[in-house]
Amino acid sequence: MREVEYQSSGVPLEEYELTRRDHRCQKESEERSERVRKQVDEDIAKCRADPARAERRRQAFENVAKLMQSFKKQDHEIMRWRVRLYCGHIIQTEAHYTYTDPISAGGYSKQCPECGEDRQTIVAFEPIGLRAEPPKATEPTPPPPPKKPTRAELERRVKALEKENERLRAKRSV
Repeated sequence: MREVEYQSSGVPLEEYELTRRDHRCQKESEERSERVRKQVDEDIAKCRADPARAERRRQAFENVAKLMQSFKKQDHEIMRWRVRLYCGHIIQTEAHYTYTDPISAGGYSKQCPECGEDRQTIVAFEPIGLRAEPPKATEPTPPPPPKKPTRAELERRVKALEKENERLRAKRSV
């Protein structure tokens, strides 16, 4: 595992005061969420009108779900974060250990489990630690010793060397 220097922002989370930037980011998140909701509603209407499209969409979602499941990460590859949401509540979230903060890992906003508000932007965060300790580095296993040749292999090798010896002697006497 490579060494990563994790970032913190707005610590201590309990005392964090919202900034103008936080208010702007929350507003942009809500507007983006509304645009996406409208696009989803349009797509659902198109799928209701076209069963073939609905089947292609269902199959695409199924393929994505299978792909995502194939990328399961080990517990020692998951970093846990304490984050403060725009609504003021503090929750835990997780991301792959290679990200230095939860926002760059795609966790820009979350649904708050305490107040139920959707799309609450992350305004402050701090790393907690990995979900589990990385496995101990083990010494590489030495290669197995070469296997002993069989009697037949040794006899073939002796015959080949004798032929080579005769050829070289004949060449030298010429």
